[in-house]
Amino acid sequence: QVQLVESGGGLVQAGGSLRLSCAASGRTLSNYAMAWFRQAPGKERELVAALSSGGYTRYTDSVKGRFTISRDNAKNTVQLEMSSLNPEDTAVYYCAANSRGYTTNSLSAYNYWGQGTQVTVSS
Repeated sequence: QVQLVESGGGLVQAGGSLRLSCAASGRTLSNYAMAWFRQAPGKERELVAALSSGGYTRYTDSVKGRFTISRDNAKNTVQLEMSSLNPEDTAVYYCAANSRGYTTNSLSAYNYWGQGTQVTVSS
């Protein structure tokens, strides 16, 4: 069983930066696609960024150029560097893993999920 634990969320002013981290245990995730989703109040959970097992990345349009997803296979972690944050980025951010290794915005493709970490951006 894989467990994902997110950290790094918090309160930041608009224009600021945060770095989210997701630590995996139970299995090596180098062959998994890893992703960050977010869910704002009253909205559906959406893909923010994803990284395939082969290194392909995809981002939702609203974060392109501001967010960067990366992974450290030696540490079994995945990070999300977020900069130029704005209040529309406020949400609970979730780490997810897809054992088939490809990136997708389909929630059902991801086998494992973290519990989420809150990111709040004040104006």
